[in-house]
Amino acid sequence: MKFAAIFALTISGASAFAPSMVSRTTTSLDGAVVYYSTSTGNTETVAQYIADAAGGLDIVDIGDASEDEIKGFDGLIIGAPTWHTGADEQRSGTSWDDFLYDSLPDIDVEGKTVAVFGMGDQEGYGDNYCDAAGELYDLFEAKGCKMLGLTSTDGYNHSDSKAERDGKFCGLMMDEDNQYDLSEDRAKAWVEQLKSEGFAF
Repeated sequence: MKFAAIFALTISGASAFAPSMVSRTTTSLDGAVVYYSTSTGNTETVAQYIADAAGGLDIVDIGDASEDEIKGFDGLIIGAPTWHTGADEQRSGTSWDDFLYDSLPDIDVEGKTVAVFGMGDQEGYGDNYCDAAGELYDLFEAKGCKMLGLTSTDGYNHSDSKAERDGKFCGLMMDEDNQYDLSEDRAKAWVEQLKSEGFAF
């Protein structure tokens, strides 16, 4: 089975275009990659913003990456939308749901640096903003990954989120429905933050 990982969480519908497919064969640890999965295309859009800000990383749908590929990177940036609002698990409604519970348990990612991003709609789903990002964070942290990139909740309009940890977001949270004009600058600032924290680019 193939997988692909990048932190991207969205709270809206179905992709209008096919995800980018990247074929990589990695034999030694090799920088970073952005893994995502999407419902409406918003998560893929933000994945590209992040990849561009980091100098041109590959973006790969989590459903299209192999176990060897994932193990071959030092750093993983992972993102998903939130679709199954309020759920305890499988919150994204994308390929992440199967990957996290069927594939990740069998992949050795201990010691990798990981950063999560999520997509959400604060006006439509303010009680469940970017919940799936919290699920990504918790499950990768439990596998022994070094989690980086927590951000402030200032400037957001949600009422609750499973992506909050000790008063901060567990990564970069985006809202392409209501704050799309902030997304590129948020991505650039986050990448600079990750660099300062020692993320393995």
